[in-house]
Order: sequence, then C-alpha cells, then structure tokens
Amino acid sequence: KENVDSRHNRGRGGETTRFHTVNVAQPVRFSRKCPTGWHHYEGTTSCYRMYLNGENYWDAVQTCQRVNGSLATFTADQELRFILAQEWDLEEKTFVRKDQHRFWVGYQYVITNRNHSLEGHWEVAYKGSSEVFLPPDPIFAPAMSEKENVLCAQLQCFHIPNLRHHGLHSWYAENCYEKSSFLCKRSQTCVDIKDNIVDEGYYFTPKGNDPCLSCTCHNGEPEMCVAALCERPQGCQQYRKDPKECCKFTCLDP
Repeated sequence: KENVDSRHNRGRGGETTRFHTVNVAQPVRFSRKCPTGWHHYEGTTSCYRMYLNGENYWDAVQTCQRVNGSLATFTADQELRFILAQEWDLEEKTFVRKDQHRFWVGYQYVITNRNHSLEGHWEVAYKGSSEVFLPPDPIFAPAMSEKENVLCAQLQCFHIPNLRHHGLHSWYAENCYEKSSFLCKRSQTCVDIKDNIVDEGYYFTPKGNDPCLSCTCHNGEPEMCVAALCERPQGCQQYRKDPKECCKFTCLDP
C-alpha cells in the first residue's frame, strides 16, 4: 500500500520491491436464480414460467411437475401483483388474445349447490401448497356442463400497459378439459455459468464474471464459495481468457 513505510519494502540496491497480482478474484453478483425462461420473485424466492402451448388442466399439472414445480398458487397480494405486471412474450401465440390473457393456476372450485345459483368454494389443487390465499367468487364459464362438480381456475390479466400495471384481473371457473395456457411455479434454484440446473448440495460455478469460482448449492443460493487464481499463459504475450472456463486461455500471438 502507498502509505506503508517504504523502508520496510526496500530490496537490494535501495529499490522498492513491487508485487504483481494476476487475475484477482472479483466480487460476483448472483443475478440468476431461475432457469432460462423463468421469472424470479424475491418475495417468495420462487420462479414462474408461462406455458403458451395450450393444455387442459390435468395435462398442465403434469407439465409443471416435470419441471419440479406445480400450477401457481399465491401467498399474498404482492406476489399476485408481480405476476400481473410481467410481460410474458404473448404476441402472436395460440390461445392468447391481443388485449387480454387467461391461464390455468393451481385452484379448483368445488360446487356444493346448484339450486337457484351456483354455490361452492375454492380449494388449493396442489396439496403441498400452504399459507396461500383463496380467490374471490369467480366468473363462471357460459357453456358449463351440469355434470361438472369441480371447475378449474383461470386467472385473466390484461396486455394494455395501464391496466397491467394497475393489477386489473379477473378469476374464472372453467371446465377443466378446456385448453389454455398455464402458469407454473417452482422454488428458486442454483443455475451454473452454462445455464444448467444444479441440485442441492452440489458444487457449481454460478453465473457471473468469474469462471474460477466454485460454490455449494444451498436452498437455491450459492454458498461457501472458493475462488481459484490463474497464472498467465507461459510464452504468450497477447491472450484472451475464456469467459466460461477457468484458467483457459487462447493465445493471440502471430
């Protein structure tokens, strides 16, 4: 350091000894906690993905399970507002209108009385969900079968920016065999520098600017990180570091 007494740093001949450090490890911001295509919400440490291919409710449930998730349920108004405010790249997709969009979420409406008006209550479809809020009374599908005693939840949001940012939305109780886009939710996860999902407890290099960082995946977060330092390649004056491989260089000399 500049303010250290230079007498302690004198080498032979009275010259000051100088130290050169190569590839000092840099602080890393772990900005990616979800796989590619998923949206991260810090409030619930969860990831969300909209699937636009149009499936019935039961097929949508299986699709979400295959990606280690479930049809989305919501724990608080803030989480719902986050979902409504997202831009899901819905242009020119099947099952999507230009001004509004309806998609399956993880609730079911159980009908208990059909006398003069439909009476019933919402339930959480995914039994592993806890501490979730239940939707208000739904809008019923116009062509609903009298044989159906269980309907499935569709959340409607709007594409118009002013309506989207104000959180305007509606809840529908729809025939579960209708085809619709759907919203999956899963816990945040560790994603390595090559966009691979990392299982709990495994070592990995997180996304960032340091490919020589090795961390342990714990609850979807990189922890106990260790950095390696690389020596510059021998016999090469000009070189380029590989941004995704530790201590891998390309020599640029003629």
